[in-house]
Amino acid sequence: MSRVGKKIIPVPAKVDIKVDGQTVTVKGPKGELKHTMPDAINLKQDNGTLELERVTETRTDRALHGLTRALVSNMVTGVSTGFRRTLIIEGTGYTAEMRSGQLVMKLGYSHEIPVPAPEGISFEVPADRRGTVLHVDGIDKQVVGQVAADIRKLRPPEPYKGKGVRYSDEVVRRKVGKAGAAKKK
Repeated sequence: MSRVGKKIIPVPAKVDIKVDGQTVTVKGPKGELKHTMPDAINLKQDNGTLELERVTETRTDRALHGLTRALVSNMVTGVSTGFRRTLIIEGTGYTAEMRSGQLVMKLGYSHEIPVPAPEGISFEVPADRRGTVLHVDGIDKQVVGQVAADIRKLRPPEPYKGKGVRYSDEVVRRKVGKAGAAKKK
């Protein structure tokens, strides 16, 4: 049995779920998301909870059971509270700012990098942190993570000085440079 797939999904009061065949539509205060479930997975809806069951015990169906449950759970969380990914920008002169609804980043290149927000994604740069913190918000967990990864890819953190764009929970392992290695001998 799938441990993740067996878990029951609690549904908040403000979230409405409709099942049309294998298509699940989740609507909440933040927006609406749709997902098409595999044929081997069935969704049971009780008062305020969701439970996913699989039809057969094949290896792929067991794998899809946990995956589908996690995707539906993320949809419920996304439309009710949303998802946020925080990026930290480190380096002299490295900043992010919002200009006319578009994110503009200065990352040590000879030019500024404009980053348009995809549909359903919003950027927030707190004024008190002087452009060194960036929040990526949205209702779809996969899209939020992908946009944050694309921004991080513009200037990944380097191991010698730690400069670049990193996730707030990411730990950058630092290396000793040439001068530091020579002093140890």
